[in-house]
Amino acid sequence: MNVEFLNGVTPSHDLTYDDVFMVPRASDLASRFDVDLATGDGSGATIPLIVANMTAVAGRRMAETVARRGGLVVLPQDIPVEVVAEVVSWVKARHLIYDTALHLAPTDTVSDALALLPKRAHGAVIVVLDGKPVGVVTERDCAGADRFAQLSQIMSNRPVSLPSTVSAREAFDLLAEEHHRLAPVVDGNGLLVGVLTRTAALRATLYEPATDARGRLRIAAALGVNGDVASKAEKLLAAGVDVLVLDTAHGHQQRMIEALKAVRDLGPAVPLVAGNVVSSEGVLDLIDAGADIVKVGVGPGAMCTTRMMTGVGRPQFSAVLDCARAATQRGKHIWADGGVRHPRDVALALAAGASAVMIGSWFAGTYESPGDLHIAPDGRSYKESFGMASARAVANRTSGETAFDRARKALFEEGISSGRMFLDPLRPGVEDLIDAIIAGVRSSFTYAGARNIGEFAERALIGIQSAAGYAEGRPLQQGW
Repeated sequence: MNVEFLNGVTPSHDLTYDDVFMVPRASDLASRFDVDLATGDGSGATIPLIVANMTAVAGRRMAETVARRGGLVVLPQDIPVEVVAEVVSWVKARHLIYDTALHLAPTDTVSDALALLPKRAHGAVIVVLDGKPVGVVTERDCAGADRFAQLSQIMSNRPVSLPSTVSAREAFDLLAEEHHRLAPVVDGNGLLVGVLTRTAALRATLYEPATDARGRLRIAAALGVNGDVASKAEKLLAAGVDVLVLDTAHGHQQRMIEALKAVRDLGPAVPLVAGNVVSSEGVLDLIDAGADIVKVGVGPGAMCTTRMMTGVGRPQFSAVLDCARAATQRGKHIWADGGVRHPRDVALALAAGASAVMIGSWFAGTYESPGDLHIAPDGRSYKESFGMASARAVANRTSGETAFDRARKALFEEGISSGRMFLDPLRPGVEDLIDAIIAGVRSSFTYAGARNIGEFAERALIGIQSAAGYAEGRPLQQGW
């Protein structure tokens, strides 16, 4: 891997994603669908998107939805192992095409439905009697209704049902023919097993789920470097996680090296990820200690204050570029962790040599993130996000310690404890954001004439631009 800079220019300083652009090259690709976005790093992801192990972002709904589209979610390290095991089991029992349904009884109330509707992007509650769907309730049905009214009074009766054996194309055609946006999915006995929208059926023909050897959805989990790391790793492996992520803010330290070696000695059959670092030396040391993939990034995240608090970090494009070159020397890979705010940034991280890109706060403002939906005074919907080195996250991780020890640790925070991540009205679900990102990345590959991630890193021609050059590329939605 050897990224080429325009006109043979060697950068004189480190670069962020905003500092660079990509020049088109001759291409013989006829379509975006000629592009293969599988990571090739052993993680099993068929698109290069990894959801960061942030408590406000990565949960069971996110894991199910993202894996169904080919990405991977890393469960946070502050979740008890027993809960992780339950989540892993639940995710692996999900279907590869249809979504998990929200369901209530006919005697439940409009208030009950309104509490459930924001939990999933499909925007419907299936009304079930004796396990069989008898109606559908949407937010529109609830508008203006008495909050204590029973769902039997407002639901759409006798919904069209899809058999669980239906293919994605057949489901799309049936829903289109009946002019329905969604329908419950039932088994051979007519019992509710899921829900499928027209858009989800279409997506199922465009994405390949990230699945394990048994055809179940993949999921990863993180653990820290303190305490009995090997014991916790054993429990996570026994729970069935597909990737182990050793995670700490400063990954290039002796404790990480020791933790890596301890986990590697267990002989895990899954990829071992470690980080975070921003130098080639850090990458090589972690790989030599047992890492298959190294997480790269210190301070670029939206909820991270490390650079402002400590002066430590590195502009992310250069960090990824340097670290990817080092990983290639050992035949290993890196994940670019943080700093992406637009699809272009994801493409540029891949051009710099990352096999995948980790996303956190960008996905916090979606229906699938674990937090509750709030309404701002201006009427916009949002969810709260917080950094994993913030006082709030530290308090969660140290809940089992003494009040004195917790109070001492809370004094040293390097993250925002409460940030509002507003839902995009046009893209309120994580799948909507994935569509936008993957569309941009696929197009970038065609501009470079690259069929896969490896070719993209080889063929990308990178230029350096001023702030004015970056501003010129931004669309003006309301004219000038």
